[in-house]
Amino acid sequence: MLQQKISYKPYKEQDFSRLKGLQGISDETLEIHLGLYSGYVKNTNILNEKVIELTEAGKSGQPEYAELKRRYGFEYNGMRLHEYYFANLKPNGSDMFKESTTLGKIITETYSSIDVWKNDFCKVGAMRGVGWAILFQDPFTKTLSNHWITLHEEGNIAGFNPLLVMDVWEHAWFRDYKPADRPKYIEAFMANVDWSVVESRLIK
Repeated sequence: MLQQKISYKPYKEQDFSRLKGLQGISDETLEIHLGLYSGYVKNTNILNEKVIELTEAGKSGQPEYAELKRRYGFEYNGMRLHEYYFANLKPNGSDMFKESTTLGKIITETYSSIDVWKNDFCKVGAMRGVGWAILFQDPFTKTLSNHWITLHEEGNIAGFNPLLVMDVWEHAWFRDYKPADRPKYIEAFMANVDWSVVESRLIK
């Protein structure tokens, strides 16, 4: 009996060229960062192709197959978190983030004010180590919370919905700021946030 082929639709890079001219994040840094994102898309596709090849050859569960499967979280999240990150930015950001907005109201229900939430989010992003600062929404309670994610896949809460994603790996800022100046990058990131995109991610 002929073995049926596994269907797979490769991922395509999203176009974020519109982000040139970000405040405090140079076009050179952006170009390098987009190149890294491109690598995650390619690696995710290669990973899937190799896993499919081994599956079709009846080698599921063998050591090579197992190690490839363990890479899923790193490569997939490396691709997807970068897409969230770039998508929630635009040159000079937007001024739609107020306590009167839906997002503002939900944030103040948890953090008492936008300033308190922002201070907490920025402090999470400034923690030692490389990773991500993410404002998540619990899909069940609809409440919001700030989280630290390491190595893309470590620290993600199953099912939680990412609203605001900030990359704080060195590649996101090292050409523009000194190692001790990560807080300046975080300020630049916040100045470029497209709050309309962040709010559109809310589960209502």
